This record gives sequence, C-alpha cells and structure tokens, in this order.
Amino acid sequence: MSIEIRPVKDGDFFAWLDLYAKYAEFYETELTDQRALVLWSWLTDAGHEEQGYVAVDGDRIVGLAHVREFARPLEGDRGLFLDDLYVLEDERGKGIGRQLIAAVRSLAEERRLGVVQWITAADNAAAQRVYDSVASKTAWVTYEIDLVAAQSEETA
Repeated sequence: MSIEIRPVKDGDFFAWLDLYAKYAEFYETELTDQRALVLWSWLTDAGHEEQGYVAVDGDRIVGLAHVREFARPLEGDRGLFLDDLYVLEDERGKGIGRQLIAAVRSLAEERRLGVVQWITAADNAAAQRVYDSVASKTAWVTYEIDLVAAQSEETA
C-alpha cells in the first residue's frame, strides 16, 4: 500500500463526498446536499481559507483532512487548524491518519506557522490513541454558542 496525500481536485467530488458523509454520520450530524456543496466550493476555491487534502491509495480516496489558518494574537503568529480528519473504517490501523496529520504538520512548517491544533469528541478513544502518539493534549476546554439554535428558539 502506497498512500499519497494531496490537495483535493475537481474530479474527487463523489469519492470525497462519500467519505465526508461517513464522517458526518460518525459524529451524528446531518450532512445536507447544501452543506456538502458549500464546503466543496470552499475546498476548490483557491482564494478560500478552508483547504482540503485526501489520502489516496492507487485510485481510491481513503482519507480526508480539512484545514485553515488562524491568527494567534498572544503568540504574534498564525496556526493551522485541522477541522476534519477521517479515514475509511476498513482502512484504519494502517497509519493513514498519522500520514494525514504529518502532511498537515509539514504544510504548517512550510508556512512557518506556530502550531497545528484540532479537537475531537471526548468519547472518540480510537482517534485519541492516534492523536496522543503525534501531539500533546492541551488543558483548554472548548465552549461554543450555537447561534443557529439560539435563533431557532427565538423565532419559535
């Protein structure tokens, strides 16, 4: 098995969509056609901050990673945020996730960024075993305000 990590390209859409739908299903999130098309338009727009990478085995896409740069005011630099990382279930345990993370790290190093960061679900133990082998867990706790839900409640 020889895995190539490369940016997404136009011809990848259906294979990418299959993986991204499985990723959404894993996190019990509805992936509508509209959401998928919006993200795809971002990934294929060279001017958009979100970038997509795929892990390819021969002619088969077996993993994906979506990243974007962000400012780090206290550090006076920028970082790379790994928004999404997914490997097909039947391809797990072969180091593909580590290869995707290594490619993201290399991209950040090329850009002279200060950090690569990502989050995962607290109950995603399998992913955390991989992450613990390539990165340090931080002490930060994540919060969010779901504005879409709040607006829905206000109009109800």
